[in-house]
Amino acid sequence: MEINERLDKIWERISDEDFRADRGVANEVRYYVFEYEPVHELMVRGKVKALKKQNDPEADGFRLIEYDLYEMMIQILEEKGYLEKCTWFEEQKGMDYLYRAVTKTLRLTNDDNRIVARILEDTPRDAVVFLTGVGKAFPFVRAHNVLNNLHQVLDGVPVVMFYPGVWNGQSLHLFGTVTDGNYYRAFPLII
Repeated sequence: MEINERLDKIWERISDEDFRADRGVANEVRYYVFEYEPVHELMVRGKVKALKKQNDPEADGFRLIEYDLYEMMIQILEEKGYLEKCTWFEEQKGMDYLYRAVTKTLRLTNDDNRIVARILEDTPRDAVVFLTGVGKAFPFVRAHNVLNNLHQVLDGVPVVMFYPGVWNGQSLHLFGTVTDGNYYRAFPLII
């Protein structure tokens, strides 16, 4: 199926009451992946923007909430007064040092992951969550890490990750080449 056809099916899928009520074996709300070729990134961003504009929470019965992982990362680093230091770290100590520093600051490998905590804190109960910015946030924020941590704490609303790469039902391959990690709990949003 072509990308335009798949994008056009998103609203029908997420606005279906059965989609929002769908529960897994352990009664958790399901997570979904909308994979696409990275060359279609701007089309996907445009569609997400249009869907958010189309959403009328009163009439639709849900709020479409987008979390751009890159924007969240930048915002948290700014709030911590760390963004300017990141530039200095990269220039003076290199990318490996910067990666470790950002990972530590955002607590990306901990149970108290700051991005996951922010999503949990800011998500209303009547939401459909879109996770975007996966490619922009690489290599700092890894999709499988966010999904695994989020799945443990956010189970009341459906979550859709827009993924510029390949997801084969078991593992994620960012841009079709970088193995991002294993994540087997999600389902394809559009088949």
